[in-house]
Amino acid sequence: MRRLKAGTAGIAVAALALTLAACGSDGGDSDGNTDTDTEGSSSGDLSAELTWWDTSDATNEAPAYDKLIEKFNEEYPDVTIKHETVPFDQTQNKFKTAAESGSGAPDILRAEVAWTPEFASLGYLYALDGTAALENNFLETPLSSNVYEDKTYGVPQVTDTLGLMYNKELFKKAGLDPEAPPTTWDEVRDAAKALKSKAKVDGIYINSGGYFLLPFLYGEGGDLVNTDDQTITVNSPEAVAGMETAQSLVKDGSAVKPTANDPYGTMMTLFKEQKVGMIINGPWEVAGISDDPNFGGIENLGVAPVPAGSAGQGAPVGGHNYVVYSGMDDNKAEAAAAFIAFMSSAESEAFIADELGLLPGNADAYDMVTNERVALWADAMDVAQPRPWIPEGGQFFAALDTMATEVLIQGKPVQASLDKAAKTYKSDVVPDYSLQ
Repeated sequence: MRRLKAGTAGIAVAALALTLAACGSDGGDSDGNTDTDTEGSSSGDLSAELTWWDTSDATNEAPAYDKLIEKFNEEYPDVTIKHETVPFDQTQNKFKTAAESGSGAPDILRAEVAWTPEFASLGYLYALDGTAALENNFLETPLSSNVYEDKTYGVPQVTDTLGLMYNKELFKKAGLDPEAPPTTWDEVRDAAKALKSKAKVDGIYINSGGYFLLPFLYGEGGDLVNTDDQTITVNSPEAVAGMETAQSLVKDGSAVKPTANDPYGTMMTLFKEQKVGMIINGPWEVAGISDDPNFGGIENLGVAPVPAGSAGQGAPVGGHNYVVYSGMDDNKAEAAAAFIAFMSSAESEAFIADELGLLPGNADAYDMVTNERVALWADAMDVAQPRPWIPEGGQFFAALDTMATEVLIQGKPVQASLDKAAKTYKSDVVPDYSLQ
């Protein structure tokens, strides 16, 4: 397959002016590509039919993307986009099966960030280096999930992270300044005491899912693995210190002991009903919280970066990427790059942010967004950090979930639980990595 020249497609995309008010209110080689000159190409020269598998919510989110597709077709009338919404929990395996068989895979996929390096390692994705798709100004951390072995296989569609979400009115009742939320776990402990004694509610609920404990691990300078020297570090002294902090918050009553059955759902119910003052969660819950009649509206919701440990603040980056299937012909690949460039432009991502409250992956979009739900997360995104972007990255969390249950719910010793997770990583996830 040929390498696509960035110039002309990028110029065409840059010339697009999104009139957002018209949209609504608010079998090939994955490495791509031998150089072929595409000078003289323009939007009118592109003609293709592309299938896009979209894993977003079919009812509440997909219609906003349909509006953008209409705008795309004003500039690219001969590029047909078949927008198909597919269930998120089925798509990873469905795409792998289709790509492996060489039949039925979509041309474009909305891939969860951990899927991108996995699919790239299998040869299922088209390298986008040198195409119009990479000409936008993307945030560095979200973009990092698309890089595998020095090639770029996608671009951010939306991004997210974890932050400290808190109830401003409960803070006031507890004598806490809602404009100065806790910045360390020790300050969280102090705030929890005030919330219990003065506001008569629980302090913080920490979900017993491994992903939600990463800020504790990162805060001590730890990580799950070291990809540079291929070492398993989930049971390092730094990781142990972070998990012990989380466990201590539960043991001393600062944090609610998570329920064994549906701890995440319980967390959200307690927070919406104003029975707990703080939680660790992400921007995907902002709409549900602020729209809940029991909570008190968006003006009652505070969001801050995750509190710091001894090494600082850190939260995992998440989200979804646009990726392109490797088994397509040259004309389709060029049209797919133009479509991705349009959909990930600052104007397009600002439109989606205003419509849906999702965080853009395009850095320039933030200057255009008016949705206050997005603005809440600006500071939290500043401490988001990359996860280990290796093909096995999505497999780390089963063992981490088991560890979280043992540590937070069962009160088991942290070191032993992390040692067990490390052994599972060695046996089931990254057997070539060494144990510490």
